[in-house]
Amino acid sequence: MELYPKKVMDALATVTYAGTKKNIIESEMLADTPTVGFDDARQCWTTKVVLLFPRDTDPFLKSTVKAAEAAIHYHCGKDVEVEIVTEYRSAPRPEPDKLLPEVKNIIAVSSGKGGVGKSTVAANLAIALARLGYKVGLLDTDIFGPSMPKMFNVEDARPYAIEKDGRQLIEPIEQYGVKLLSIGFFVNKDTATLWRGGMATSALKQLIADADWGELDYFILDTPPGTSDIHLTLLQTLAITGAIIVSTPQQVALADARKGIDMYRNEKVNVPILGLVENMAWFTPAELPENRYYIFGKEGAKRLAEEMNVPLLSQIPLVQSICDNGDNGTPAALNIDTMTGQAFLSLAQSVVTVVRRRNKEQPATRRVGA
Repeated sequence: MELYPKKVMDALATVTYAGTKKNIIESEMLADTPTVGFDDARQCWTTKVVLLFPRDTDPFLKSTVKAAEAAIHYHCGKDVEVEIVTEYRSAPRPEPDKLLPEVKNIIAVSSGKGGVGKSTVAANLAIALARLGYKVGLLDTDIFGPSMPKMFNVEDARPYAIEKDGRQLIEPIEQYGVKLLSIGFFVNKDTATLWRGGMATSALKQLIADADWGELDYFILDTPPGTSDIHLTLLQTLAITGAIIVSTPQQVALADARKGIDMYRNEKVNVPILGLVENMAWFTPAELPENRYYIFGKEGAKRLAEEMNVPLLSQIPLVQSICDNGDNGTPAALNIDTMTGQAFLSLAQSVVTVVRRRNKEQPATRRVGA
């Protein structure tokens, strides 16, 4: 049986590249026409294929190469000697300790459990910092439940790639003075993201390392609730300046907040706790702005902050407008003339103060495993 390049290309056309959901040929991954020859010594046909991938860290690289080799053997003959060479469209990703060289402070906003308003706090903190004149980036690291595109009213936005220093980099979306990226920009907003842990962490690394974040004074990480693979990936990828823990005053939330504090204070992690934010501290009806109703308990996070010897950065009231503004894509911090806008501006000022103190009094954080 004779082997020729067209037959090899037809075989490759049966292989789907998961990154584009098209076959290798349609995805323009073939660097050149495959070479074929006959090895007289071994009495077998040989072929060499050069495949182009976006980057050396492509999560689908190994599986695609194996599938391509299997397809050639199936369609061209099991005795064909196959050599597949991989090349990359962009320059290699920088070493871990050289990521984000222009970012001054990286702050993780975390919570022990869901439903305490952590993403609302992260979004409003980022906007408030930007309103204070700082350069701010916000990364939605909740791969399975991204909320930032909606909260920033950019659900239909689609980031594009730019060429910079020989690399293809994702350009963050800019809204309200904040550079923003979220997996929500790349998946169907009405469809569940059914990914295994490895795919999720690989996607997260791309949003960090393969994006043009540029110069930032504060890089806010909106982390998923609890402790998970995502948190470990962040700690292994970035030297986090400090963590902010968000909790409501109720005891069940405070119990989980303790676990969040413990995770960052673990001797293998050693990320400073910048402070606690007590969200939904009290309910204030719009028609009675001076009244406070402590429906989730009173000052629970304040007592926890004293117990854990960390600052209480802010107490954010439960006000209908905060929820409405988040749903409408116009976070409360955009209007600093309101009570809620002032609360988030005060939080931002407190964060600036504690970060400066932390940087003056404590050594730089090291990545986990560095």
